[in-house]
Amino acid sequence: MLELVQRPVVDDVFDEFFADPTTPRANYARLAVTLAAVETDTLVNGVRAINAALLRRGVTFTVYAESSGTERIFPFDPIPRIFSHREWRRMAAGVEQRVRALNAFLHDVYHDGRILREGRIPRELVHSSDLFVREMIGVRVPNDVYIHVSGIDLIHDDQGTPRVLEDNVRTPSGISYVLENRDVLKRTFPRLFDGYRIEPVDDYPLRLLRTLQEAAPHGAREPNVVVLTPGVYNSAYYEHAVLARSMGVPLAEGRDLLVVDNRVFLKTTAGLERVDVIYRRIDDDFIDPLYFRPDSALGIVGFMNAYRAGNVGLANAIGTGIADDKALYRFVPAMIRFYLGEEPLLENVETLDCSDPVTRRHVLAHLEQLVVKRTNGSGGYGMLIGPASTAAEREDFARRIEATPRTFIAQPVIQLSSHPTLVDGQLSPRRIDLRPFALYGKRVDVPPAALTRVALRKGSLVVNSSQGGGSKDTWVLAAEDDDA
Repeated sequence: MLELVQRPVVDDVFDEFFADPTTPRANYARLAVTLAAVETDTLVNGVRAINAALLRRGVTFTVYAESSGTERIFPFDPIPRIFSHREWRRMAAGVEQRVRALNAFLHDVYHDGRILREGRIPRELVHSSDLFVREMIGVRVPNDVYIHVSGIDLIHDDQGTPRVLEDNVRTPSGISYVLENRDVLKRTFPRLFDGYRIEPVDDYPLRLLRTLQEAAPHGAREPNVVVLTPGVYNSAYYEHAVLARSMGVPLAEGRDLLVVDNRVFLKTTAGLERVDVIYRRIDDDFIDPLYFRPDSALGIVGFMNAYRAGNVGLANAIGTGIADDKALYRFVPAMIRFYLGEEPLLENVETLDCSDPVTRRHVLAHLEQLVVKRTNGSGGYGMLIGPASTAAEREDFARRIEATPRTFIAQPVIQLSSHPTLVDGQLSPRRIDLRPFALYGKRVDVPPAALTRVALRKGSLVVNSSQGGGSKDTWVLAAEDDDA
């Protein structure tokens, strides 16, 4: 049987499952009883079968940092993370507020630039970003919505208070793991659901489709939507395929699309079919070789002409990356106050700007105590975790920061909350984060479908799949089950 006693790793880590070393929190009380009656071998063998099935089904990602481009699964852990309905609504309200503010910021910086004129955000910080797309200045997008799909990464601090770690508003991935995790957990361990009423996640594709249809240009009565993928060699190709299939829309590569008279068409066996909305899963630089990288074979020649003419919707809009530039992350609370006239519902993590000379000196003098990130980085690449780093690594990062200070920020080491995780046949505390997904059509929708990532290595704070992380099913209790 599993041992259901969870000793804290360190005193300042919030335990999601246990209120004290022996007492589960209210949300987990029923699950704890069920787990106590489950044979350890049953869980271990079930997880082994699940991971093998995920590999067969192609639920993998590519580790680009390795020369072989290794395909791996995102390891699955069977112990779910559970939120009460009230907890979820509070977090969802904060995510919704943040997305609305970031969207308003994008519209502003590509049009009036009011927040820059009033000095709330340094103009140079925006215009010096590699993610600021000058070709989007003055371009109107359907309904003024730039961020149709976003993933806002949250952590719980030592008091269990949710904080935003970073914003992902370019082409956030991971929703396919959310859908797969729920499916495989139900099939393999149905007993874990005993006594729980949980919000579904399988309606996410329909909610996404509605959002995309609402991104269509004015006058498109029954909008045709396609998912644009770089192709089978992309690390998230499985996700592209499963979303297209679930929504019942075509999955297309750039070569399958054609621009004629500033309108986009899909090549089909029956001829050309008009495209009203593209859910793109390729980066800005590759979307149109006439405007951006001329060597791109992934995009659509002439797409920008159709886009600027207002004849096609794009999710997410070109140029959204400036909103998740980590150098601008610290200004999001100011954006909320400036554009919405509201106080932030979710707090940031303290962030140090390496482009400021005084702050930079402080960062360089305390690298062993800080986490350093590239401002345009993702996937856990290009990070320095000071307490776990070597002197040589710190020296290397110091040189990089001195050479290009605008491209780095630093944050204190945040002790991510822990959650029991099945490791080597035992429940062991491992650090976790959360990525809720927000959809912005006519309004912001935050479905109860979120990705919990877990750092499977003992003591690790890095949950990214590319850095050895795994994932858990995330449960949001139904409103009437809040007394679970």
